[in-house]
Amino acid sequence: MATATQLFSRVLLISCTLFHVARPELIITLVNNCPFTVYPAIQPNAGHPVLEKGGFPLQTLTHRSFRAPDQHWSGRIWGRTGCAHSNGKFHCATGDCGNRIECNGLGGATPSTLAQITLHHGHKDFSSYGVSLVDGFNLPMTVTPHEGKGVCPVVGCKADLLATCPEKLQLRSMGGHGHVVGCKSGCEAFGTDELCCRNHYNSPQTCRASTFLRFLQACLPCHVYLCS
Repeated sequence: MATATQLFSRVLLISCTLFHVARPELIITLVNNCPFTVYPAIQPNAGHPVLEKGGFPLQTLTHRSFRAPDQHWSGRIWGRTGCAHSNGKFHCATGDCGNRIECNGLGGATPSTLAQITLHHGHKDFSSYGVSLVDGFNLPMTVTPHEGKGVCPVVGCKADLLATCPEKLQLRSMGGHGHVVGCKSGCEAFGTDELCCRNHYNSPQTCRASTFLRFLQACLPCHVYLCS
């Protein structure tokens, strides 16, 4: 488990994007290994500052580093794809945050693969991290800690789930007539209590994966681990 005075790096691989966190001088580095430009977006949780104005373009095979706050911070990072200016308007096919390059704290459109991180929490200055598909999938992504202590494994999804996404979960470009750019969650696609884990299904005993989510097994486990 790495303390606040030790190096703690994370890698967000958007099979694309890598992301390191280091201490002292907690540094986050996003690296785009995709063969196309990705627009990373960063949304802090309530009460935490916006980092890097919430988003920026990242060319293929390039990276960008920035300092994280010295105090407790938590939030999410995702990659926006298919971004372009059209008729004077910026828009991304996945992960769009209100037609902005700099999201400035806004959330993104689903589906999108999420990296969730929490820095400097607990009396031992813990950091926790994970990759979530709760909002669907748009890019492969991993998080890799470096030089920490404890059980801090690589987590995430290296598989391209767009190739195996069930038809009823597919998000396609060109108004539904183009190629698959995202894979929706069952909740987003169907909106049922069972798939959204709400009402009667709002418990670990009743909220269970449906047959529509079996294709996600290629990306298991996507867990959150606690490291100090």
